[in-house]
Amino acid sequence: MKILVIKLAALGDVVQAFAALARIRAVHPGDEITVLTTPLYAELFRLSPYADRVETDGRPKGMAATAALLLRLRRAGYDRIYDLQTSSRSSAYHWALLPRAPDWSGIAPLASHPHANPRRNFMHTLERQADQLKFAGVWPDAPIAPGTAPPPDLGFLSADAAPERSPAHFGLHKPYALLVPGASAHRPGKRWPVERYGELAQILASRGLQVAIVGGPGEAELSQAIRALSPEAVDLTGKTEFAALAVLGAKAALAVGNDTGPSHLLAAAGAPTAVLFSCDSDPALCAPRGRRVEVLQSERLADLSLEKVCAAVDRLLAAP
Repeated sequence: MKILVIKLAALGDVVQAFAALARIRAVHPGDEITVLTTPLYAELFRLSPYADRVETDGRPKGMAATAALLLRLRRAGYDRIYDLQTSSRSSAYHWALLPRAPDWSGIAPLASHPHANPRRNFMHTLERQADQLKFAGVWPDAPIAPGTAPPPDLGFLSADAAPERSPAHFGLHKPYALLVPGASAHRPGKRWPVERYGELAQILASRGLQVAIVGGPGEAELSQAIRALSPEAVDLTGKTEFAALAVLGAKAALAVGNDTGPSHLLAAAGAPTAVLFSCDSDPALCAPRGRRVEVLQSERLADLSLEKVCAAVDRLLAAP
């Protein structure tokens, strides 16, 4: 069989999709699996044992590019498509393939295997995707009760990591802690005050932990503000692609971050992780999961005290 999995974005959702992708590979062990995604996430899928091929034009711009994508999808002869994006865009691809659309797992009208659970939008991403695969007939005993679906396993990223992804390459030596002070620039309510991160960095350093700040290149200013309070902290903003960040997470003593994609990645990679939520998102629907994860939530992150975060840090560091 020829299988297509659609997962376009964003980082946190891509990370959590690896749990469903692992199940898809398990039920299609000898089949060819292609992942349709976007360029930013291509390397994560290419490094995984779940994808035989990765295509990156999942969000074409313009009519010509869209027509080229749809033509390729028609000619590919897929036997089944698992739409893990379940967006209006990905559902439209099914519509464009009618009347000869392949078997389709998703929410598109007229899909052969629709995820018809009326409560799907009230389920955590991991349980929702497990339930989707249950409706598709490939996971009959899928764990769909809240908190029961397995977290994504990103161990493949650190199993044979290249030297340029190692902690030593970034000047880190055990034990070290990773801070994720950023989040979507257009959602400032999802950011714990950067001054608190600076104070936390001081506390962690006083406990013998090397501190590193991670994030995108546009978050260097946040790192500078933290390092103004804790100059020994290492600035890695804009310096770690996703696979390297996962390797750092797998070997970290601790990670503390806002509800943003890198926090999902670090938690799934194995870092004991404290994730800070405001009212901007619901952890019951989207909280990271991993080996050890503490979720803290406050209506406004400005009201989340340093003491509460430190208490969560203590619990994570004390756990075996």
